[in-house]
Amino acid sequence: MTTLDSPPTVSNMAKGSMTLFLGVGVLLALLIVAKTTSAAMAFHGYIMIFAFTLGIVGVINLGFGKGGRITAEASPAGVFYNDGVIKACVIAAVFWGIVAFLAGDILAWQMSYPALDLGLPWTNFGRLRPLHTSAAIFAFGGNVLLASSFYVVQRTSKARLAGEIAPWFVFWGYQLFIVLAATGYLLGITQSREYAEPEWYVDIWLTIVWVVYLLVFLGTLWRRREPHIYVANWFFLSFIITIAMIHVVNNLAVPVSFTEPKSYSLFSGVQDALVQWWYGHSAVGFFLTAGFLGIMYYFVPKRAQRPVYSYRLSIIHFWSLIFLYIWAGPHHLFYTALPEWTQTLGMTFSIMLWMPSWGGMINGLMTLNGAWDKLRTDPVLKMLAVSIAFYGMVTFEGPLMAIKAVNSLSHYTNWTIGHVHSGTLGWVSYVSFGALYCLVPWLWKRKELYSLKLVNMHFWISAIGIVLYITAMWVGGITQGLMWRAYDNLGFLKYSFVETVEAMHPYYIIRAVGGLLFVIGALIMAYNLWRTARGHGDAVPIGQAVPAE
Repeated sequence: MTTLDSPPTVSNMAKGSMTLFLGVGVLLALLIVAKTTSAAMAFHGYIMIFAFTLGIVGVINLGFGKGGRITAEASPAGVFYNDGVIKACVIAAVFWGIVAFLAGDILAWQMSYPALDLGLPWTNFGRLRPLHTSAAIFAFGGNVLLASSFYVVQRTSKARLAGEIAPWFVFWGYQLFIVLAATGYLLGITQSREYAEPEWYVDIWLTIVWVVYLLVFLGTLWRRREPHIYVANWFFLSFIITIAMIHVVNNLAVPVSFTEPKSYSLFSGVQDALVQWWYGHSAVGFFLTAGFLGIMYYFVPKRAQRPVYSYRLSIIHFWSLIFLYIWAGPHHLFYTALPEWTQTLGMTFSIMLWMPSWGGMINGLMTLNGAWDKLRTDPVLKMLAVSIAFYGMVTFEGPLMAIKAVNSLSHYTNWTIGHVHSGTLGWVSYVSFGALYCLVPWLWKRKELYSLKLVNMHFWISAIGIVLYITAMWVGGITQGLMWRAYDNLGFLKYSFVETVEAMHPYYIIRAVGGLLFVIGALIMAYNLWRTARGHGDAVPIGQAVPAE
C-alpha cells in the first residue's frame, strides 16, 4: 500500500502559540478570581485556571520526544486520518446525552410533583430547565456534530483534519464551554435568552472555539484530494457559519464590569424579542436541522450501501432550506407588539419551508430503494429511517403551527412542547444514535457492534417512550388551548388557570414515564457501545479500519 501522506507532526511554533494563548487565559482567569465580587464567577475563574493549565501541559507533551510526530496509522486510502479527536467527541456525546436525558426526565417528574425540587436553589425548575436544553442541544447534539463532521469531511475529502492542535482545542474548548454554561445555570448566572443563557464571558469563549472549528473544517476542505465537495459537507459548513453569525449578533451585550458576570443586551423591547427569536429559530434550523441533515446524507447511504437517491434534489434541498429558514423566526411572536407585516413574513416563510424539508425527507427515504429488506435485519438502519420519518412529520407540523389561526390555539401550550420533542427525540436523537452506532465500530476497528439485539431493544423502548411523550403533550396541549379560550353563556372565562394546570397532571405523568423509557434506551446504547469499543461479543477487532471512504 502506498501512503499519500507522511506521518503527521506538530511544529514547535504551533505548540508555542497555543501555550502562549492558554497562558494569557490563565492570567485573565486569575484576575477574575482576584477582583470579582461574585462567588459564582470566582468559581468559574478557578475552572478556567484548571482547564487552561491542563491544556498547557497537554500541548507541551504533544509529540514530545518524537520529533513532533503524532502516533497515527494510515487508512486503506493511504491517509493518516485524525480519528483520536473523533473518538473523544463520541465518548463525550454519549456521556452528555445521558446527562441531558436524565435532567429532562427529572424536570418532567418535577412538573408532575413540584415538591421534587427539594427546596434547593440549584435543583429548582428554573435552573435545571436551561441545563437540560443546553445539555441536549449543545452538549449531546454538539458533540455528535463535531464527531460526524470531523469524520465525514476527512473521508469525503481524503484528507487529514487541518492542524494537529486545533481539532483538540475545538474539542476541549467546547467541553469547557459546556461545563461553564451548565455550572452557571445551577449557580444562577444567566442572561435569560432562550437557547443562549450563558453570560458574556462564556459567549466570548464559545466564539473563539467556534471560529477555530470553522477554520479546521475549511482547512480540511482546502487540502482535499477529491475535486467534488460532497453535499453533507455543504450542510455542515452552513451550520457552522450560520451558528457563528447568529450567536455573535444575539449575544451583543455590554458587561457591567470585566470581573462581573452581569451584562445588558445591546437591544431592547420588541427589537430584542425579534433578534432573540431570529436566533432561536435559526438555531433550530441550522444547529438541529442543517447539521443533522449532513449526518443523514452520509450515514444513511453508507449504512444502506446505496447511493443518494437524487444528488440534484439534495442541492435544491440545501439552497432552498438555508435561504428560507433564517426568515421564519417571527412566527414565535404572533399577537405581540411586533409589526403585523413582520409576523406575516415569518408565517409565509415558515409555510414555504414545508417544501424543501419534505424534499430532503423524500430524498432520504428514497435512498433506501433496493435496501428496504435491510430494515428487518439492521436495527441501526431502521433507527436512521425512522429519524427521517420524524423529520418529515415535524417539518409538516411546524409550518402548520406557524399559521396564525392555528398558533392562536397552540402557542404557550404543551402542544409546542410535543412538537419540539418529536423533533429532538425522533429526528435529532435517532439520527445521532444511528451515527454513533456506525462510528464506534469504524473508529475502534471492530467487525460489528457488540449486540444488534441490544440496538433493537434500544429502538423499541425509546420509540415507545417517544410516542408516550409526544401524544401526551399533543392531547394535553390542545386541551389546554381549548380550556383557555372557553367562555360561559355570560361571556366569562369558563375555567380558571389553576383548573387548566390540574387538567394537565395525568399528561405530565405520561410524559415523565415516556422520558424514563428514553433514558433507559440511552443507557442500553451506552453499554452496547462500551462493549463494542472493548471488542466483546461480535465486536471482534479487525486488522484494518472498516474502509468507510
